[in-house]
Amino acid sequence: MEFFRIRRVIPFMRHATLFNVASVLMFVAAVAFLALRGLHLSVEFTGGTVVEVAYPQAAEVSHVRNAVDGLGYGDVQVQTFGTSRDVIIRLPLRGNETSAQQSERVMTALKADNNTVELRRVEFVGPQIGRELAENGALALLFVVVGIMIYLAIRFEWKFAVAAIVANLHDVVIILGFFAAFQWEFSLSVLAAVLAVLGYSVNESVVIFDRIRENFRKMRRASTIEVIDSAITGTISRTIITHGSTQIMVLSMLIFGGPTLYYFALALTIGILFGIYSSVFVAAAVALRLGVTREDLVKPPKKDEGQPELP
Repeated sequence: MEFFRIRRVIPFMRHATLFNVASVLMFVAAVAFLALRGLHLSVEFTGGTVVEVAYPQAAEVSHVRNAVDGLGYGDVQVQTFGTSRDVIIRLPLRGNETSAQQSERVMTALKADNNTVELRRVEFVGPQIGRELAENGALALLFVVVGIMIYLAIRFEWKFAVAAIVANLHDVVIILGFFAAFQWEFSLSVLAAVLAVLGYSVNESVVIFDRIRENFRKMRRASTIEVIDSAITGTISRTIITHGSTQIMVLSMLIFGGPTLYYFALALTIGILFGIYSSVFVAAAVALRLGVTREDLVKPPKKDEGQPELP
């Protein structure tokens, strides 16, 4: 679907070097923040106490959060669980306080606001479990990257696989860099958003690579730069429609989703914006610098062994 079409080819690759320098600087800055400040990990990764409570009617999550915030635990996660009446509260470890003591303080604060609240369960999430979650998350990220590389190498060519992975890792590291720089809480939902961005970003790269392959067949006298510029220009309408509608949905979660969805939507917002940028100025430019040619994507027809060659 196209609401508009740009007739004149935009010379994107003419400015590729400038944008690549900007990308390298952003990447280095993100790595520096990750190395110096690190990620502000949530309770799922660091360990803590999980308290599940139930209300006879739909719970006011904002009231629950305000009551728990007054206990001074710092980063506390409060969200509905299962139904609108069930609420789960995750508390970080603090000093020598036990899970029973933490749950008792939480219930005292909640009953002061609503005496009908009922304690369902209390669980202690140890640092060992948090470490396993972190390791499993890193493995999931690794498997996604390897799977994407294999898929692109089979569908296109290894140069495009390398270019797409460089662009996707560029997006992931920058998202993590933002979370490290501003010390936003990194939770399992944020990790899920990062994995979603990987798939979302590679989809845009595949669309551009498909158009490049198509243009190599059609524009036989054009140079590689002209083919890439034409491919990117030809997909702009689709990019604006797809990413614009997706970004509107994600921004609605960011603005109206409340604290539970805030960092998840924030990671998606950053990832979508940089995913568009990296697909054009990182993936395509890297493929160009790796020396992609028409012969890499358009194989010459095989000659029949029994047919004599024409002079």
